[in-house]
Amino acid sequence: MERTGQAVGGAALELVQGDITIEQVDAIVNAANSSLMGGGGVDGAIHRAGGPEILEGCRAVVARQGSLSTGQAVATTAGRLPARWVIHTVGPVWRGGEHDEPALLRSCYARSLAVAREVGARTVAFPSISTGIFGYPIDLAAPVALGAVRELLAAQQKSAEQTKLGTIERVRFVLFDAATFAAYQSALEQTG
Repeated sequence: MERTGQAVGGAALELVQGDITIEQVDAIVNAANSSLMGGGGVDGAIHRAGGPEILEGCRAVVARQGSLSTGQAVATTAGRLPARWVIHTVGPVWRGGEHDEPALLRSCYARSLAVAREVGARTVAFPSISTGIFGYPIDLAAPVALGAVRELLAAQQKSAEQTKLGTIERVRFVLFDAATFAAYQSALEQTG
C-alpha cells in the first residue's frame, strides 16, 4: 500500500491508497449528496459497509434540519464500520471553477474537522471530496484539500485552549486509486 505523510502543528497528516470503509479511525468523512440518502462512489460504499444505521442517522438529520448545503457537515453513527462516526459533507459540483468551487471545497474540510472536534474524534480519514461524479479535477482539488487541512491543524492548538475542544491528532487522506494518490502526493510535496 502506498503511504506518505508529514507532521503539521503537532498532528500527523497522512496519505494512503486504500479503502476508507476499513479505516480504524474515530471518524471517516463521507462525500455525500445533499439528501444524505446514499448514492454512488464513496457515499454508496460507506452506506453499504456501514449498514442501515447510517441511513437511519441521515434520515434523522434531514428530518431535523432538512437537506445538507454544499460545504456543510454533520455527524452520524458509523454503524458497522470500524470508525465511531461518519461525518457527511457535501462537496461542490465542478462548474469550471468560476462558481466558488475552491471556497466550497475548503469549507467541506474545515466544517468536517470542526464536527470531528465537536464529537471528540482525534483521528479522521478523508476521501478526495468532489473528485468523483461531481467532476472536480483532482489536480486542482488536492492542493485545496491539503491546504485547508494543514491550516486547520496548525491553528487547532490555540483554538483548543480557547474552546476546550479536543485536538485532532491524525488526518489521513484515503485515496481510492493510484492516480488520485499521485496527485495528492505531488500536491503535498509542492506545499510541504
